[in-house]
Amino acid sequence: MGAALTPAPDKLWQSLPVPAFLIGADGRTEGVNPAGEEFINASARSLTGQPLFDRLAVDAPLEEAFARMRAGHSALFINDVEVGTGDRAPVLCNLQAAPLAGQPGTVLLLIAPREFADRLGRTQGLTKSARSAIGMADMLAHEIKNPLAGITGAAQLLAMNLGQEDQELTDLIVAETRRIVKLLEQVEQFGHMKPPERRAVNIHDVLDRARRSAELGFATHMTFAEDFDPSLPPVWADADQLVQVFLNLLKNASEAAGTRGGRIRIHTFYDLTLRLRREDGSRTLPVQVEITDDGPGIPPAILEDIFDPFVSGRENGTGLGLAVVSRIIADHEGWIGVESQPGRTTFRIALPKAPLKEG
Repeated sequence: MGAALTPAPDKLWQSLPVPAFLIGADGRTEGVNPAGEEFINASARSLTGQPLFDRLAVDAPLEEAFARMRAGHSALFINDVEVGTGDRAPVLCNLQAAPLAGQPGTVLLLIAPREFADRLGRTQGLTKSARSAIGMADMLAHEIKNPLAGITGAAQLLAMNLGQEDQELTDLIVAETRRIVKLLEQVEQFGHMKPPERRAVNIHDVLDRARRSAELGFATHMTFAEDFDPSLPPVWADADQLVQVFLNLLKNASEAAGTRGGRIRIHTFYDLTLRLRREDGSRTLPVQVEITDDGPGIPPAILEDIFDPFVSGRENGTGLGLAVVSRIIADHEGWIGVESQPGRTTFRIALPKAPLKEG
């Protein structure tokens, strides 16, 4: 078989953000785009001429479907099917296939990991809504803080000439106004976050810093388990901001467990299947961090909005912690997602690796 076929224009084929494969009438691979190479974790040269489905496990009867598609020259769409490569667990995907014009018998197959596509779109939408909501709140915060200071002062003056029972009411006024001021200060801090100062960072050093701080403070009642891939490359990040991200996630897990305590698992691994589409092209986010707890889980009613500002599953939560996390990860050109059910909540963060030469 000759060189791998590449649809024109070549740039379109190279920049497709989802894995794409050209399959001949005999089931052998005739072309693979870069996203496909990363999905299977093999080069186009090694895949060309080989039966694709020896390397790609699809939980669907594709042979019959491909035969009907070739005979009818129609497209094929299959949603919610598990696709694996043998190197990792299968992922839920949407498949699209169609006969390739000008190449009789050749089929173009596109594989879109549904989990990532859905969440990338949702995360990008949440980031925009978060910035909009915080921008409005930031404008109001200063104006609200001034009258609150006056209310606090007036309540303290009243307390000087009141009996014990009435002083309890003024103390409540002072305490609540101070709580609101603290919340407004957090809003202002969010609205004025500095962009990350990025450099090559060892992700395990960052995670160790966050874990040690948590164990000595709010997470003394928790048990930690680490499952690290020691071969991970450095990430391109601001170490201090990432510590803030992981401390926030560890604190949420600890508070969800309550006084009974629980277990937090920190897992790192390398995965080339997640690509983030940007204006200047797609970018691979291979360094993965998962933080999993065995707490009660996030209420389903707020799960999809959990990264929005002022959304919280706790009675006295401000709803800003995960908004800050989402903002930092977005500023790092990364991705964050969450899966939750009673007894298991996992936050997954994907980050770009550091360039060979910084700058």
